[in-house]
This record gives sequence, structure tokens and C-alpha cells, in this order.
Amino acid sequence: MNTPLSPAMSRSSAWELRFQSLFDQGRGLAFPCDAAGQVDLACLSERARANFLAAQSRVGREFATPCLARAAH
Repeated sequence: MNTPLSPAMSRSSAWELRFQSLFDQGRGLAFPCDAAGQVDLACLSERARANFLAAQSRVGREFATPCLARAAH
């Protein structure tokens, strides 16, 4: 996802919080976060923020529990 990051998130963009689909192994969502898995919603675009909140609300029904991973650059 190409979203502009604040200086704080730029330093932590080596990390992603990933929501894997429960039904399609090739699908999922990933959001930049810090090393503790905290996503700065203010740094996300409106669309990314909506996707993040939707993914959080669908954990266990559509998405697996999110995992913290190194971002693929």
C-alpha cells in the first residue's frame, strides 16, 4: 500500500501488521506499524484506515489474528 508516512512511521516501516484471509491463502491486508505492532491511524490514507478498521472487526470471521512481520521491501 502506498501511503505517505509520518517521520515516526517511516522509521518503523520495516514492520507490518498482517491480516491473512481465513478463506483464501493468497489474500490478506498489511499495514505499516512499529516493532510492537501499533498502527498509527493518522498516518494511513482514508481508504487504508477504513480497511484496517474493517479487518480488525472481522478477525475470527474473515481474517486470522493479525501477525507482526518484517515488511518486504
